[in-house]
This record gives sequence, structure tokens and C-alpha cells, in this order.
Amino acid sequence: MPKARIKLQSININKLNELVGLITDLAKKHGAVIRGPIPLPTQKLRIVTRKSPCGDGTETYDRFEMRIHKRIIDLPVDEKLLHAIIRLPIPREVNIEIEMVE
Repeated sequence: MPKARIKLQSININKLNELVGLITDLAKKHGAVIRGPIPLPTQKLRIVTRKSPCGDGTETYDRFEMRIHKRIIDLPVDEKLLHAIIRLPIPREVNIEIEMVE
């Protein structure tokens, strides 16, 4: 049976978890058996820069980090359920991708 795979990623973990909760509640209301949310490893992007604008002086550094959190949810293909998921209010911080998988 074909299924829909929903990939979610965000830098804001709270918004991501809210959307995952909405999708799982919606799937339970429709009686669909879901697989997930499966947490994927968090991607950490790091940048280290010198604090001094001219480059002279003591060697002190600023460290900046951005974390990208990812989740995967597998659902059975149901037209009503997918339309309901598409109509959900998706925050700007969350990227969502829906694909059909055999």
C-alpha cells in the first residue's frame, strides 16, 4: 500500500513539536495508523569568529551555532487526511515536504 512521507525541519524545536502534535492528532481523528514522528539527528552549523575588529590584541573568539531539527512521519495515503494536513497553519520557521513512497 502506498504511503505519504512527511519530512519536517526547523531551527525552532517548539514550533516543530507543535506541528508534529497537530499532525498526529489529526491522523488519530481520521483513524489512520501512523509511523513516527521519527527524530533524525540534529544538524549543527558552527561559526567561530574573532571578537577584535582589526585583528590585533588578545585572541578572543565568538562562537555561534545554529541547530536544525528534523522529523519524519509516515502515513497511509488517504485523500481526506492529506487535504486536512495541507490546510493546517504551518509556521514560517518550519519547512515541510510531503512525498509519496511505495
